Amino acid sequence: MDGILGLKKVNSHCSISEMADFDLSKLLDKPRLNIERQRSFDERSFSELSIGFTRGHDHFEGIYSPGGRSGFDTPASSARNSFEPHPMVAEAWDALRRSLVFFRGQPVGTIAAIDHASEEVLNYDQVFVRDFVPSALAFLMNGEPEIVKNFLLKTLQLQGWEKRIDRFKLGEGAMPASFKVLHDPTRKTDTIIADFGESAIGRVAPVDCGFWWIILLRAYTKSTGDLTLAETPECQKGMRLILALCLSEGFDTFPTLLCADGCSMIDRRMGVYGYPIEIQALFFMALRCALPMLKHDAEGKEFIERIVKRLHALSYHMRNYFWLDFQQLNDIYRYKTEEYSHTAVNKFNVIPDSIPEWVFDFMPTRGGYFIGNVSPARMDFRWFCLGNCVAILSSLATPEQSMAIMDLIEARWDELVGEMPLKIAYPAIENHDWRIITGCDPKNTRWSYHNGGSWPGLSIFSHNLLILMISYYNEKDLQLGQHHFLLSPQIIVLVAFNREVELEFY
Repeated sequence: MDGILGLKKVNSHCSISEMADFDLSKLLDKPRLNIERQRSFDERSFSELSIGFTRGHDHFEGIYSPGGRSGFDTPASSARNSFEPHPMVAEAWDALRRSLVFFRGQPVGTIAAIDHASEEVLNYDQVFVRDFVPSALAFLMNGEPEIVKNFLLKTLQLQGWEKRIDRFKLGEGAMPASFKVLHDPTRKTDTIIADFGESAIGRVAPVDCGFWWIILLRAYTKSTGDLTLAETPECQKGMRLILALCLSEGFDTFPTLLCADGCSMIDRRMGVYGYPIEIQALFFMALRCALPMLKHDAEGKEFIERIVKRLHALSYHMRNYFWLDFQQLNDIYRYKTEEYSHTAVNKFNVIPDSIPEWVFDFMPTRGGYFIGNVSPARMDFRWFCLGNCVAILSSLATPEQSMAIMDLIEARWDELVGEMPLKIAYPAIENHDWRIITGCDPKNTRWSYHNGGSWPGLSIFSHNLLILMISYYNEKDLQLGQHHFLLSPQIIVLVAFNREVELEFY
């Protein structure tokens, strides 16, 4: 079965329990894996993305392709897999199934957390759009696409609701951040309550949820081979409404999306207002996913033209202005300021003295990453894991940039991973900066939650980066042994999984 972004799923030749012993030598000595590599976005001709390009050709190599169940709760799985499943895997599937939410007898998603020990449930008993995506990918890989289809259709239906916060009406294409199913045992009825930001802490609309919906629709299409769902008038309209929101013309001078703080996975005040890397990477990936799914009718062609133009501009902007490596850091350090000309080098008038001291120690001579934010006179040099992972998976990063990101992770493994799963951001904000930037948020104290906390849920992206990088090494005839850490993320996460208790992080 194909893996995410069209990469072939390769069966392991060793057991998970063997991998947990951290013995990488056996894995490194195996024959080279034969994995097809998706061409990067730069390697494709943009003419292929033109309106005249035939509908049958797949612009975006699939997130999944049709295949049998890959789970560990089915008889077929034991015959196909060469190893016995670790008990942890069965426990994970059991927890996932206990988190299922049903609407009129049909599963429509999974709740954010099943930690019954907590007295304050808040909204963790709801189905979050972004949080369901990793669960949805697991169900697709396990040959259970119905729940994903139900989720896509139900959230699409919620998109059509009128959305108001006080006396202000939200855009028609906005997707809900979450929804809750209320069961009335007396009347035997189910009711859905959706939250578009009017009930959320901070009252921020989820900009990323529309992008996740398009990405998941593409994943469902590639996994099942079912093109009919994406081609329905309802799904076509839903995609166009989302795209209309983010492709609308305004006062922006950049192709990136201007966002408020707390509008994505980091849904609390963390100083990510402006043009956060996570939103830009998801925006790019959603545009690429929507491109082959839009029909070539009158309405669809108009959006296809706008998408192609935006992809050109967005990829150029991100790769040139958000990218930071050792050489670029030296260039910024020597920037001249107050340049008034279209030929200005310091286009955003960034003051070199604003570069934080930790960056010079953090940046290796070999490696690089997309920084958190770029706006007039401001660069947020923090590392954000999800944005950089999605940048690689969507080919927003060039092959050279992708390898540089992995080089950085290897060089700064202790800071970004250590003995725990991946950190959502680095470094943590503390002391006076924490008071100013987070507003003294007690939940986002240093190295907690969004402020540098460990999020095992990010492991799905590191796992797919592992496959992507192995395929790249094979194609370039490089030695995988040069980067032992490529095999380490999944092992670290597997070991740490049993020790973690805060289920919302999954």
